[in-house]
Amino acid sequence: MSSTSDITTRSAADLGAAIADGSLSSVEVTQAHLDRIAEVDGAVHAYLHVDADGALAAARAVDESRADRRSDGRISPLAGVPIAVKDVVATRGLPTTAGSRMLEGWIPPYDATLVTRLRAAGMPILGKTNMDEFAMGSSTEHSAYGPSFNPWDLERAPGGSGGGSAAAIAAFEAPLAIGTDTGGSIRQPAAFTGTVGVKPTYGGVSRYGLIALASSLDQAGPCTRTVLDSALLHEVIGGHDPMDSTSIDAPIPGVVAAARRGDVAGLKVGVVHEISGDGFQSGVKDRFEESLKLLEARGAEIVQVGCPSFVKGLAAYYLILPSEASSNLAKFDAMRYGLRVRPQGVDSPSAEQVMAATRDAGFGDEVKRRIILGTYALSAGYYDAYYGQAQKVRTLIARDFAAAFEQVDVLVTPTAPTTAFKLGEKLADPMAMYLNDVATIPANLAGVPGMSLPNGLAEDGLPSGLQILAPAMRDDRLYEVGAALESALLEQWGAPILTRAPHLATMEATR
Repeated sequence: MSSTSDITTRSAADLGAAIADGSLSSVEVTQAHLDRIAEVDGAVHAYLHVDADGALAAARAVDESRADRRSDGRISPLAGVPIAVKDVVATRGLPTTAGSRMLEGWIPPYDATLVTRLRAAGMPILGKTNMDEFAMGSSTEHSAYGPSFNPWDLERAPGGSGGGSAAAIAAFEAPLAIGTDTGGSIRQPAAFTGTVGVKPTYGGVSRYGLIALASSLDQAGPCTRTVLDSALLHEVIGGHDPMDSTSIDAPIPGVVAAARRGDVAGLKVGVVHEISGDGFQSGVKDRFEESLKLLEARGAEIVQVGCPSFVKGLAAYYLILPSEASSNLAKFDAMRYGLRVRPQGVDSPSAEQVMAATRDAGFGDEVKRRIILGTYALSAGYYDAYYGQAQKVRTLIARDFAAAFEQVDVLVTPTAPTTAFKLGEKLADPMAMYLNDVATIPANLAGVPGMSLPNGLAEDGLPSGLQILAPAMRDDRLYEVGAALESALLEQWGAPILTRAPHLATMEATR
């Protein structure tokens, strides 16, 4: 049997190939990751729930059926490769809390469609990953179960809201993970942890079984360590789903083929200058400029593009998201779903009193803040002034994208303005926290796909990310450009960037 580190540091594509040719079993691969979780998750806190028995049972089933499945061509390239799933995705028989006390102890009786597809592909589910409560946050500090920690520096945030999924990938606790991205919750954590994160085109991956935050913005997608791994996972979970009315009824673009091709010769790459300069950390800007030169050296044409409405995206987002969230979370009323708390000192409480006590106990401060903001924006007399205006800005941003994609094939920006910040540093300043998503939000407002991949270390020794944006349903362009840049950077570095994470080598369990 191979040693744990020999297995857990390999890419998902490599592991899938090794399981397919019989040089590794799915049980070996799954057990190695469970051992790694036991070793380091006390320090990282990437997981809220680990399902060792279920994962090993699924792995044994893959091993037992491997020969038959390989012989008739039905085997997935990721069959037998284990995966972690963000805790906002419903998983039959496994706790699903959305990082909130409101859903503590809830075990869904059904699977989200994407989970059904993971199981059908023979991918053991290792467990559920930590997240900001109901996906509201940029650091995972708003999880009701405590923050996750960045494997690069355990005093820093791994990003949010999907910091648990990104941290699990960076700490080699899983080769693949599922995240959800409402305003950057896959891409910003990827930038903070030196990993790859993809938000597919809105409607490209089913949202059935996701606990909704903002229904017009939410999108599930892959969290991985390589561009090819993201493409392989994208093909497993993507595609039309009749259970989701917003699901796109069209074939998935050839993302795996694009990732294997990785060629930018002749492509026009647009630089969005409104979100690439002022306010960004110097090391982040430097790595971004160097990445542009690498793309240019590989044959891409770099073009400056103006998207003037992008700077208004943050304000529009923080009206649209709370408005939709206040509506979606209204179902947590202590009558039908989740927690129920009786108010103290009241013998025969009314339904309103139970509802108020439950919401006070079940929701965290950030959730309450956004519900209040959204309820205000939707209230009579203010709807047109706030929510209506925000929707108009959303239309302007979509028009900026359309105009830009008439000039170029893809757009690029730094993924986040800074590298990972210290835990607690921005908790008292919600606006500073919200600004972390300034570069990622426009893609969610317009529904276009986006990818973040690591493009080097800033002056503080922490990873920075480059974001690629493509037209809707042209997700293949993300992979084509991302793979080309990844290849150029690997040639330059000589090894994956995670080999330079100082805490990974010395991390020890603390629980």
